[in-house]
Amino acid sequence: MKTSIATVSISGDLREKLAAIAAAGFQGIEIFENDFLAFDGSPREVGKMVRDAGLEITVFQPFRDFEGMPEPQRQRTFDRAERKFDVMQELGTDLMLVCSSVSPLALGGIDRSAADFHELGERAANRGLRVGYEALAWGRHINDHRDAWEVVRRADHPGIGLVLDSFHTLARKIDVESIRSIPGDRIFLVQLADAPMIDMDLLYWSRHFRNMPGEGDLPVLDFMRALVSTGYDGVLSLEIFNDQFRGGSPKSISVDGHRSLVYLMDQVRRLEPEIAIDLPDMPDRIEAKGVEFIEFAANEEEAAELAAMFHALGFELAGRHVSKDVTRWRQGSVGEAGINLVINTEREGFAHSSYLVHGTSVCAIGLKVDDAGATVERSRVLGADPFRQPVGPAELKIPAIRGVGGGVVYFMDAKSELARVWEIEFQPASDGKQPRNAGLTTIDHIAQTMNYEEMLTWLLFYTSIFQTHKTPMVDVVDPAGIVRSQAIENPQGSLRITLNGAENRRTLAGHFIAESFGSAVQHVAFATDDIFKTVSALRANGFKPLEISPNYYDDVEARFALDRDLTDRLRADNILYDRDDHGEYFQLYSPNYGEGFFFEIIERRGPYRGYGAANAQFRIAAQKRHIRAKGVPAY
Repeated sequence: MKTSIATVSISGDLREKLAAIAAAGFQGIEIFENDFLAFDGSPREVGKMVRDAGLEITVFQPFRDFEGMPEPQRQRTFDRAERKFDVMQELGTDLMLVCSSVSPLALGGIDRSAADFHELGERAANRGLRVGYEALAWGRHINDHRDAWEVVRRADHPGIGLVLDSFHTLARKIDVESIRSIPGDRIFLVQLADAPMIDMDLLYWSRHFRNMPGEGDLPVLDFMRALVSTGYDGVLSLEIFNDQFRGGSPKSISVDGHRSLVYLMDQVRRLEPEIAIDLPDMPDRIEAKGVEFIEFAANEEEAAELAAMFHALGFELAGRHVSKDVTRWRQGSVGEAGINLVINTEREGFAHSSYLVHGTSVCAIGLKVDDAGATVERSRVLGADPFRQPVGPAELKIPAIRGVGGGVVYFMDAKSELARVWEIEFQPASDGKQPRNAGLTTIDHIAQTMNYEEMLTWLLFYTSIFQTHKTPMVDVVDPAGIVRSQAIENPQGSLRITLNGAENRRTLAGHFIAESFGSAVQHVAFATDDIFKTVSALRANGFKPLEISPNYYDDVEARFALDRDLTDRLRADNILYDRDDHGEYFQLYSPNYGEGFFFEIIERRGPYRGYGAANAQFRIAAQKRHIRAKGVPAY
């Protein structure tokens, strides 16, 4: 599989783009003409710079408004083409992309266009060059790849071929099965892009909202399955127009792009096993069963505060690490999976480095998977960095990778000694305190907060590695702005990760990112089977809930026609309520810890599918009223 990306897809000057693209593992680039025109070097210098980066120029593009023009404009288009051929030869590329004309002067007509391309093919062949023709979704006369292919077919020239772009085909909802009848050797280039499903002008949609395959809602996989049936074995190139990508990190966007292509073709390979696809071997998407543990980095003083909060939530000290300043806190009946929280106060290693940068925070999560080693291997092929640090006596080598935000994700499975990690690495311990068990059974979900422009990166990271799916994006209303929220879930609902993208630092989510210096886990939600019993136990432990405005309860009673007794219980215990067509949802929150971290306790009655987004604005308003001043203990 030969991979390429258009220079227009990422931010930076041409040198920055080339460095990021090469580092991400691409083999080639599309030189977008504006990037070349803005560069102060000659075409020959640009070509050398590309080759020195270990890349090749797959295509020079775009050449606009060529076919079907009347005279004298027709002659001018050929003159323009000859000048572009001069540039191409100096750059060192042999393919030019011509997109279908949008000029109001264009006359149209398949045969007229085919004749123009035959002549252009002759001129290109005299220089050892080729031309690819692409149907723009908004082209004046040609806006369907089937018509573009007919132009190419009638042009009947070996130097004229078809360029297929997934966006132009899928945005117009053209049947992808029509691709199967096109000979693969007549397809000169394939460009790929996804996009969220938005009802808007095609040109505006294309120019501002494209994203990487797997990040949007278009059936790019169906497009690719049809394409590989043609025998096409040429370049797969990303052409992405996205306002966020243009302002984002060229390195991370390039990594996302390469990951998206590898993930896409891995899916194709598994669905079309009879077709040979040149791709590194890797395990299939990994079954993730849930969260094994959450690890906090802290110093000794703040660790004591965390411990007090854990006690109030009904957790007991269950173990101390055999060689490190690490403690394990647990809740759940013997024999059940339960919940494991870890506090790491080591003065060296990754957790300590994380504390120095972010303060007391979640530095790592441990996920239960079917095969830990296979998870790391798949992650590595998809561009994730394996994580390693020195292992002390009586410690296990727990497979792990670096997450998107810099945190660590560990993987635990039941088929190896990793299943005995708590027994091997921790000695039983007690601090003499015995809080009431609050009935917390498992981790319902983890909420990770990031800048909005990073959300697609996180989404692709999780969905490409694990057997998970994404839910529709929802708007979380903060008094200071909107936070975009989208969840990643496994089919069983035992692993749920919500991604919350902040658009400004005045929101609670934006404040958390700014004050903790980067994306991180902002809250952890524990599940209970009876939230009212849980509240009773929490009260006995000295738990202080987030106080919700009394005005909320009058509204929720009327909105859902709740029984007055239920409303009174909700109000007395500061419990928020939501309902959908499938079930009910009860939410209880802790006050903020530090600059915005908090815990949530939830009960799902029936297969409620959401996360209480409708209650977010009331919860956030309460949290902003109760942000704890620095130096004031939580408990």
